[in-house]
Amino acid sequence: MNAKRRIRPAIVVEGKYDKIRLDAVVDAVILVTDGFQIYRRPDQLALLRHYAETTGLMILTDADAAGFQIRGYLKGAIQKGTVYHVYIPGIHGKERRKAVPSAEGLLGVEGMDNETLLAALERAGAFDDAPPERKNDITPAVLYAHGLNGTPDCCVRRRALLRAMRLPPHLSVKGLCEVLNTVTSADALGAFLAETETAAAEEKAI
Repeated sequence: MNAKRRIRPAIVVEGKYDKIRLDAVVDAVILVTDGFQIYRRPDQLALLRHYAETTGLMILTDADAAGFQIRGYLKGAIQKGTVYHVYIPGIHGKERRKAVPSAEGLLGVEGMDNETLLAALERAGAFDDAPPERKNDITPAVLYAHGLNGTPDCCVRRRALLRAMRLPPHLSVKGLCEVLNTVTSADALGAFLAETETAAAEEKAI
């Protein structure tokens, strides 16, 4: 079995089946728009903006009109940071899980084979820089040890951290773990939290 290729930028796709498909090919943070729900999800849009300004963000939507509409919306809504556009070819067909083809008869991200997905990411420059190793060892249990989950004042502490990191206020514990795993590790989390708290206090004092 071939090892998955690591990608430093986060990747946003339209749906959960796209995420499942892509997760089988690459090692990356993969987020979903839930189709047009992104229009009504300011918290999710804020998270996408965070990744664009930190790790970079790759937009990978379907090749149909709906996919381009979502891509266009994200392009206009994310003005800062680094955004890569990944395009899949317009291949006619039907995903196995679907009873009938899509309205335009095109395969979505979930219908692409490994080679096609990797080629699309290659074209977008996904593999230009070797990404650093990510341990992905920050879990809800680790957050508990730092008073950010499951403790009496965890909600207050977590909201303060989200403000300091400029993350959406209602980001879930799981989402916070994903973000923290892109910038630090469990061993270094204590120092990272202290630095973030100090920086936030200094900014507030200005």
